[in-house]
Amino acid sequence: MRTLLTDAFAHHVWATIQLIDTCRTLTPEQLATGVPGTYGSILETLRHLVGADRSYLFVLTDGRVTDIDEDSLDLEQLRAAMEAHGPAWSAVLDADPDPDTVLVRRRHDGSETHAPVGIRLAQALHHGTDHRSQVCTALTALGMEPPAIDAWDFALADGRLVETDPAT
Repeated sequence: MRTLLTDAFAHHVWATIQLIDTCRTLTPEQLATGVPGTYGSILETLRHLVGADRSYLFVLTDGRVTDIDEDSLDLEQLRAAMEAHGPAWSAVLDADPDPDTVLVRRRHDGSETHAPVGIRLAQALHHGTDHRSQVCTALTALGMEPPAIDAWDFALADGRLVETDPAT
């Protein structure tokens, strides 16, 4: 079933996988690169991005999608986790959740976050975009061209964007 957010979450997963694939060519030293004003090193940021995404799914599926300990994952494991997020996000959207339903995230330290489904979905997309941008900034600092991962690039790769040249 296609929902209004199907493309947004498909892009989110696709763009993250494209970025991970680009980073698979980096040396350990390059993966340790950080840029001031960003989350951390390239690897730390990718781990955080994928781990948080899994955490959002954990809350939205009432634990059916389990949390992961992203701190030890390598790029192959991060990619595999993100691939699994595609069907998980589809299942969340297909369930047509009420955007006003408040879900509670209980953490091991006893803290809680209470937020409606609509805000949690918005945060998942924003969080992914923000951290993918930070990794692209780090790649640029290394003198590399980051992958083309915006929504238009996704539509082009998916065969759903057609560009025509101006009439002469």
